[in-house]
Amino acid sequence: MAENRRPLTNFLFCSCVFTITLWNNIKPSDENEFIANYSSSLLEDHSHYETKSLPLSHTKRLQFASADNRINHSSWDVVHNTSDSLVLSNIPVNGISDLIQLLSTFNKTSALQNLTLNNITTSWKDFTIILQIVWHTSIEYFNIFEMKLVSDITKQSFNYNGTSMKALIITNVSIEAFYFSQDDLYRIFSEMNITALTISDSKIIHMLCPSERSQFRFLSFSNNDLTDVVFQGCKNLDLLETLILQRNQLKKLSKVSSMTSKMKSLKHLDISRNLLYYDENENHCHWVGTLAKLNLSSNKLTDSVFGCLPINVQILDLQNNQIRTVPKDITELKALKELNIAFNWLTELPGCSHYRGLELLNIEENSILTPSSDFFHSCQNIRELRGGHNPFQCSCELRDFVNFEKKSGGKLVGWPESYVCEYPDSLKGTQLKDFQLSEIACNTTLLLVIALVVTVVVVAVTSFLCIYFDVMWYLKMMWQWTQTKRRVQKSHPEDLQSILQFHAFISYSERDSLWVKNHLIPNLEKEDGSVQICLHERNFIPGKSIVENIINCIEKSHKSIFVLSPNFVQSEWCHYELYFAHHKLFSESSNSLILILLEPIPQYLIPARYHKLKALMAKRTYLEWPKEKSKHGLFWANLKATINSNLPISPKVV
Repeated sequence: MAENRRPLTNFLFCSCVFTITLWNNIKPSDENEFIANYSSSLLEDHSHYETKSLPLSHTKRLQFASADNRINHSSWDVVHNTSDSLVLSNIPVNGISDLIQLLSTFNKTSALQNLTLNNITTSWKDFTIILQIVWHTSIEYFNIFEMKLVSDITKQSFNYNGTSMKALIITNVSIEAFYFSQDDLYRIFSEMNITALTISDSKIIHMLCPSERSQFRFLSFSNNDLTDVVFQGCKNLDLLETLILQRNQLKKLSKVSSMTSKMKSLKHLDISRNLLYYDENENHCHWVGTLAKLNLSSNKLTDSVFGCLPINVQILDLQNNQIRTVPKDITELKALKELNIAFNWLTELPGCSHYRGLELLNIEENSILTPSSDFFHSCQNIRELRGGHNPFQCSCELRDFVNFEKKSGGKLVGWPESYVCEYPDSLKGTQLKDFQLSEIACNTTLLLVIALVVTVVVVAVTSFLCIYFDVMWYLKMMWQWTQTKRRVQKSHPEDLQSILQFHAFISYSERDSLWVKNHLIPNLEKEDGSVQICLHERNFIPGKSIVENIINCIEKSHKSIFVLSPNFVQSEWCHYELYFAHHKLFSESSNSLILILLEPIPQYLIPARYHKLKALMAKRTYLEWPKEKSKHGLFWANLKATINSNLPISPKVV
């Protein structure tokens, strides 16, 4: 028989291109782990090997994939096998008997600790037999991936005593039976006295509560069809620490909370990817006090969820829900250290007034435009903040957020790539680190101080100019002019149609009246009455105001003669007359002003409000009264030539 004992050379690993040579006399070193992968399709015909001739010694992990529906268990040297892991794949229903015989060769003293079955088809009865055999061997971790149950499910007895098993994982189970007792299926698993149980991707709709105090520390039923009634009122899971119920059909958060109330050791609960919602008008939540890690992501939760949270939770995942804001009247979560609230509809950063111990916060992918500065004042213990991928509005309110990054020393995760301006359009795509605004533009207090100072300066300068140029006086005169004109239009509409009645109106100081009456009037007015002069003492109408009379005379005079002297600039009424005449000059675009300089006027004697007089004397030609008598004739001739004009004088002079 020795000639049939052959070394196994150049075996291909599953899905790999590596080859190894295993000899019975090779002893692997402590630093290496050898994996022997036996495939019946590569072993030609493994029936040629003698009983117990497959060299299983010194192999850490043994993987066998059946291609001819056969497991020749007699060729396996189980006694001398030192493999701690065995993977068996592609076992059809007619190969189950070989599998059962192979597994029956293992016992409590075997070195095997990990057993994995991939892609097997079996009946419910044979499955329980396989499970029972493994239960009483040295195997501690049993994994079944892709199992099809092809017969009716009936009640099977099971002995749970004396097992070495710690964890059982079953995934992707399909059941072809349509009518069976749910208890017959679930009772096998609920009564297991092991530490960890996983049944996932199997469409189970319920799981029974253990009839006695369970040893489960870890339970995972992800991607099934469990509902809110699972484990309700269950008192025998008081040792359970981790419960995974993600991707099921859970709906009411309040019911889920009451489910945990009897699980006195529960620390981690994952109920993500369900249909959970919380109605604050329904029953209150009753979480177990030991719950420290809670995953509520990818549900239908809104702002009300903050009224249904375990008070001692330390790690809370609320991402991908429908939360718009964090209410201010929530229960204080003193123990909370990590909060994930990404992929929601938040418009502002939540403060830490209700969870002052918060260290990690994730608010990515929300609708935050301008993070509030209150966040940085209330969240003093933050070690890591994920706030990128929000539609930031780059304005003054964002400066505190940018300054926080500069002072935090790397607390903003994803900075600067994930922090980009969305608004306004002119800054869209600009990274926040490149967004700059001046201190004046954003400091309201400084801006108000500067505005106040500028206002005071402007008011002071304006007041000085008003006083210097006597602006108030001119405004007063303008008001009187306007009021008088309006009153004249209302009271004497016929005056608007009247023609000029005087050749000239003479404005002079009372101190210069002797010269006016003894020299100016006699030389201008002729006995034939061809030149008519308007004087205030003879032509002002009694009963009317002085201002109204001045305006009336100026309006009805072709020219306005101003006798200038130091006395003139000291007269208030002369100033009125000059102002109104100057106003007529510009309003009618006429050349009606005649200036006679009776005596030289030093510039320092002219008050500030006489700036118009200064301008007139600088721009217009004026007649200067000569001291020499020989020049008087020429003076009068020039003056008469200036005022002489054919006026359509009315026959009756006012």
